[in-house]
Amino acid sequence: MPAIPVLDSTMHFDERGRRRDGTTFVFLHGNPGSSHQWRHVLDRFGDGHLLAPDLIGMGRSGKPDLAYAFADHARYLDAWFDAVGIERVVLVGHDWGGALAFDWAARHPDRVLGVAFFESIVKPMQWGDLAPQARARSEAVRTPGLGEERVLATDAFIRQAFTGGVLTPVEGAELDAYLAPFPTPESRRPVLAWARQLPLGGEPRELVERIEAYDRWLATSDSVPKLLLTFSGSPTLLIDDAMAAWCAASIAALEVVDGGLAGHHAQEDRPQAIADEIARWAERHGLQ
Repeated sequence: MPAIPVLDSTMHFDERGRRRDGTTFVFLHGNPGSSHQWRHVLDRFGDGHLLAPDLIGMGRSGKPDLAYAFADHARYLDAWFDAVGIERVVLVGHDWGGALAFDWAARHPDRVLGVAFFESIVKPMQWGDLAPQARARSEAVRTPGLGEERVLATDAFIRQAFTGGVLTPVEGAELDAYLAPFPTPESRRPVLAWARQLPLGGEPRELVERIEAYDRWLATSDSVPKLLLTFSGSPTLLIDDAMAAWCAASIAALEVVDGGLAGHHAQEDRPQAIADEIARWAERHGLQ
């Protein structure tokens, strides 16, 4: 996994395929993950130039002194794209990685060939949109002191994501790889910052405005093919039937495909289906 200087830090990324040969696909992870989350998908994807960066503060990337707001992540990601020399790209996003993909595409419309996503933040939400368990978890994380206790004091928040946010719990060395970037309370601050930014009830305002901007792009970018993979069978899912219906009605040039049974961190449960469906979609639209 190479690393390159980005702004005042470094960003690591996994790279597969021959440089400059074929279409470049960039796979963006969410919270509390890393490029490790894409390992099984990349193994099964086939040909192409495949890149999966660790977001700043996550995985093996550096942890500069930042607030780790969405805008910070977008700024470092912009610099990473420029540093690796990517001109035109197909974006694949999960969780906050999907939101960053939408944001980047909206701001670089001439450089995006297509966008595939699943279990992502597609629009601002209201507290009532959350299941009771998810609402209680979000309220706790946003509460000063309690949020630090839940996320910083131990690695339980990260551990639970990959043992409870999946249908088949991740164990052993594979789980250790998710935990390794976050051994101390200080190292877990990016995870807490992400958890506190879920756009609920109009807050955080600056992020809601940014999401509204990329929603306008999603609604009007008829020439850019998009793919939504939906899943079922888990209470941890972010995109349920109602959210999928909103996407179908609100996002231009969108195809919706059922990816099968999975939890929120679907790359662990359904890597073959994710790789196959994205590859088939890309081939249908001449993106490979």
